[in-house]
Amino acid sequence: MESHQSPTSPPETPKRSPFTGIFHKLKTNLAFRSKLAEINGAMGDLGTYIPIVLALTLAKDLDLGTTLIFTGIYNAVTGAVYGVPMPVQPMKSIAAVAISSTADEFGIPEIMAAGICTGGILFVLGLSGLMQFVFNIIPLSVVRGIQLSQGLAFAMSAVKYIRKEQNFSKSKSVGDRPWLGLDGLVLALVCVLFIVLVNGDGEQEEEDQEERNGSRRRRVSIIRKVISNVPSALLIFLLGVVLAFIRKPSIVHDIKFGPSKIKLVRMNKEAWKNGFLKGTIPQLPLSVLNSVVAVCKLSYDLFPEKKFSATSVSMTVGLMNMVGCWFGAMPTCHGAGGLAGQYKFGGRSGGCVALLGVAKLVLGLVLGSSLVGIMDKFPVGVLGALLLFAGIELAMAARDMNTKGDAFVMLVCTAVSLGSNAAIGFAAGIVLYVVLWMRNYGRVKPTNLPVQVDQHP
Repeated sequence: MESHQSPTSPPETPKRSPFTGIFHKLKTNLAFRSKLAEINGAMGDLGTYIPIVLALTLAKDLDLGTTLIFTGIYNAVTGAVYGVPMPVQPMKSIAAVAISSTADEFGIPEIMAAGICTGGILFVLGLSGLMQFVFNIIPLSVVRGIQLSQGLAFAMSAVKYIRKEQNFSKSKSVGDRPWLGLDGLVLALVCVLFIVLVNGDGEQEEEDQEERNGSRRRRVSIIRKVISNVPSALLIFLLGVVLAFIRKPSIVHDIKFGPSKIKLVRMNKEAWKNGFLKGTIPQLPLSVLNSVVAVCKLSYDLFPEKKFSATSVSMTVGLMNMVGCWFGAMPTCHGAGGLAGQYKFGGRSGGCVALLGVAKLVLGLVLGSSLVGIMDKFPVGVLGALLLFAGIELAMAARDMNTKGDAFVMLVCTAVSLGSNAAIGFAAGIVLYVVLWMRNYGRVKPTNLPVQVDQHP
């Protein structure tokens, strides 16, 4: 019998299940580029995370176990969704207000109310498309100014951690750090030099030429490659944990196994009012600029192949706080400094922060709030070493401002931000950019043509 099917008809393409595409994306986003480097990169954000969490725990009785559980989940989810080392950091303005206020003025209910209000506004801005509109119209020179100011602020805080002893519960320095000791100045400086030796300036080194220039250079290249693969941040963090137990051996007896009891935070009308006025209003500009706009810009610079919108980033920040803050988890956001720090130490995929999230989740479930004692004795100078390089890496993003006009706007924005806050710096940068644009409107740009000179006979 003759077949009625045409011999030239194309074969039927098997239908692909949507779950297959989702699984493939998750697998791609969570795949490690280099196991040791990704583990090392996961430590790059701890210089900002630990001091703020510890300060809120000691000063305001923040539930550390609950915070670790929720932030661990946030890390894992954002790593799977975005495929880059997207950090989860404390909301710094809310934390600053809480630490500088008494428990009656701004306690746990006010902190959580501020987080929920900030998250709700960011979620609406993302859902409505306004955040993407803001992202598209903000000049790059202004964004670089915000990034430079934030990076320098991190670096200056790191220097303060290294030079001065800190009382995180009161958010202030309490005297010069001694040169020697388990949290001495020498230890911090050795950590800084170790990171420089291992990681260098962060640029990928070209080794192809050295491979072609004889056996001696090949050996040097191999040694350099071995050194660069040392997980510097991971080793420094583990050193800090060991020193914490040496500084106070009785910590072992204070450890209690089991998670904290998760409970709903009760917030009255006064808590909502104070949380919004004292917490949300100063936090919102910083969240829009540093947690969404600057994060997206920096991610596009570091990972141009990864495409995600300011809309989605704004909505994930909103969802994190609209869920976790009801149960007492610290208000959180993404941050350009955390992304820069994790990239500096080797983070290249979502698996980096997913691994960190799993570690937080396990610690929160197994040890709960008993981790406070370990964190309290963790050498602050060591944290300063990690934070220093996270700040420098973020500030280095500003090196692409090649024209004098862009550099001028960026530096004014940076100076005003450091002298006041990011919101005022942003406003100053926008005004300056518009004024310069109006001044130069219609001006003919100079060309590279040679100047014509009249020839006289």
